[in-house]
Amino acid sequence: MSTLWIGIAVLTLAAIACVFWPLMRHQQLAKSEATQRQQQNIDIFRERLAELESERDVGTLAADEFATLKLELERNLLIDAEDTPARSAPLAKVGQAQLVTVTLLALMVPAAALGLYNHLGRANDLALALNTPAGQAAQGEPMSLEQAVAGLERELASNPDNAEGWYLLANTYMSMGNYAGGAEAFREVLRVLPQTSPQYASVMGQLAQALYFASEGEMTEAVRAQIDATLALNPDEIAALGLLGIAAFEQQEFAAAIEHWSRALAGAEGQAAESLRSGIERARAELEARGEAVPEIALAQPAEVRLRVAISDELADQAEPDQVVFVYARPVGGRMPLAAARYRVADLPIELVLDDSMAMMPQARLSLHDEVEVGARISLSGAPQASSGDLESRPLQVSTRQSEEAVTLVIDQVVQ
Repeated sequence: MSTLWIGIAVLTLAAIACVFWPLMRHQQLAKSEATQRQQQNIDIFRERLAELESERDVGTLAADEFATLKLELERNLLIDAEDTPARSAPLAKVGQAQLVTVTLLALMVPAAALGLYNHLGRANDLALALNTPAGQAAQGEPMSLEQAVAGLERELASNPDNAEGWYLLANTYMSMGNYAGGAEAFREVLRVLPQTSPQYASVMGQLAQALYFASEGEMTEAVRAQIDATLALNPDEIAALGLLGIAAFEQQEFAAAIEHWSRALAGAEGQAAESLRSGIERARAELEARGEAVPEIALAQPAEVRLRVAISDELADQAEPDQVVFVYARPVGGRMPLAAARYRVADLPIELVLDDSMAMMPQARLSLHDEVEVGARISLSGAPQASSGDLESRPLQVSTRQSEEAVTLVIDQVVQ
């Protein structure tokens, strides 16, 4: 184990010296927010499960419907807890220096998450993948990209059932432009990963991408078969739908491209969503230039709600600094939050932004609503459910497409 931690320390120092110094503050804040968000998702899961159990007990929800909804909640909570890899967008070309940086960062992720993923790999095997050859270690030289890949390949040769290791190798190959190697590594991931895993369909889609890039952008029979197999498993898988849209666009079938990309956009976030929107707009422009009918597509636009939360002077003495503050946005008239954040009374007053990244389920996001109801509550018990004695704000209806100006929530009421 000592060799493993020495290797991690060397890589960490090298990364900080090269790129991390100006970003350390941002990373610390992001880690704190991620921890808060995970705890919030757990609290929301418990609240929603309690609601489902209550509906089942009073007879308004059938037993089979209860089991289905409970399973869906558990799957989404598991995905958040395991911190699954984000769905990949089409790869952009970067220089060798950027490739080295990205790869070294990726190699540090398994080390940081060793406890969580212990069932997929062993510490000694991971140390073997990260160790620098003795000759260069004596000279104090950092590990090169090629040496890192070679070490990971050796680790996988001795531990071929390490799904996480194969996934890391696949993405490293893809970033290096070795698409054939990436495809083979993705196949190894699928060999090890259970088909019931929530990540299985996503890896299927990434394999389709790798095959497409390996064929130099040609929609071969193998690529088409992989896309069909992926969509049979998950009709809304983003990577597979994105490839169908690209193929349709290149064949100048712009209406079909819009259809595929619009379906993918429903579940996409971040840069992937922006790329899909850009593609849709290009396809629409092509149809307009030809004088052809442009399909009306209801696109889920980026959405966010800017808030300022404060407590009134009259109630300030009734709250303790360490008590939990829940800030949420939910459908107008609904109960399940679309986005939520967790703070402490000591943080007030605070300004924050609620957006799609805070959603618990892809089917429940801010961007699917033009207006939402926002509120803030100080929980005396620390639970997300409102209880007597809690302090809360008056609920406000706001637009998810609002201006840069923040909406103010004042916690000035006592829950009866």
